[in-house]
Amino acid sequence: MEAIGDKVLSQFKKVEEQVKINSEHVLKVAIIGTGWIAESHVESFKQMPDVEIVAAADLIPGKAEKFCKDWGIEHARCYPSHKELLDTEELDAVSICTYNTTHAECTIYALEKGVHVLLEKPMCVTTQEAEDIIKAEKKSGKILSIGFQPRFEPNMIKIKEIVESGVLGKIYYIQTGGGRRRGIPGSSFIEKSTGGIGAMGDIGCYSLDMVLNAIGYPRPLSVSGYTSDFFGTNPEYNGADAARFNVEDFAAAFIRLEGGIILDFRIAWAMHIDTPGDTLILGTKAALRIPSTDCWNGSPGGPMILYTDIAGSQVETKFPLIENDWGGLFYQKIRSFLDAIHTGGESPVPSSQILYNQMIIDGIVESAKLGREIAL
Repeated sequence: MEAIGDKVLSQFKKVEEQVKINSEHVLKVAIIGTGWIAESHVESFKQMPDVEIVAAADLIPGKAEKFCKDWGIEHARCYPSHKELLDTEELDAVSICTYNTTHAECTIYALEKGVHVLLEKPMCVTTQEAEDIIKAEKKSGKILSIGFQPRFEPNMIKIKEIVESGVLGKIYYIQTGGGRRRGIPGSSFIEKSTGGIGAMGDIGCYSLDMVLNAIGYPRPLSVSGYTSDFFGTNPEYNGADAARFNVEDFAAAFIRLEGGIILDFRIAWAMHIDTPGDTLILGTKAALRIPSTDCWNGSPGGPMILYTDIAGSQVETKFPLIENDWGGLFYQKIRSFLDAIHTGGESPVPSSQILYNQMIIDGIVESAKLGREIAL
């Protein structure tokens, strides 16, 4: 006889489908921005028989050339700007891996040139930029996918399957977020001129996508937000980087979504605790707990637990963690984008969804400045 736990788990099984790579149609691809995140892109591209990396661009003199040499693509032509690259090359697609504050500019220009775009997260910095990107996307008719690789993590897929099964009933409250006890990055992330936003743009957008994607991305209606920078601006915690730190290292918000759903969100690069709490999805029939991690990495920190009532008894069902490969997530993110180009299919991570993600983040920034709740 099948155990109750096994019976519950069996509701969420999914048949995986493999897409055959069309190696006869080689796509000409370029990389704009050759920082560390671009390494994951080129590593994945090089594994794909239907891709030729023909060009790269970076604002820092010599950086693109060194990048291409280090990754064994010396044949790729290098440019000092995205405009020069896009004005010169005939491309099928481009990966945009630039500063957050230049995401919109580079993406819009590429779309206007008739090039498919894989845009790294966060989508941009402001809601207006997101809207401008979407207008350019619609006008171009090209595919734009946003770089949320945790979407392809098997445990993240399982969360969406659980929600969509209806076992939770009507969802009315979600708590999500996460962060690091100590984990302030350096580089361009910590300055408004390049990062635009801090912890929210780095890891906060991931935790928002985890739950919003699971519940179908309802429109955000209002937000009451808070941000702080106590650790980033303190040399005791952030060393020499404290002098140039001017983004948030912590954010929290109370967000009202369509459908009467409340979203309680918090994210941190640094804090005096290991986690601000697990992710909780509360429904009228059941609830789901998604354990947090020490450093938000796009996967639950342990087995997920479903709390429900069966035959008058309070029951807890554990979902064992599914093995995954972080590097493989980048491959799947890029592979799904290229497959959509080949087939003319839908964007794997559509801008229409991530617009709402961006609205929440931008709303938190604005609400924190005003010190009150704002409508979105």
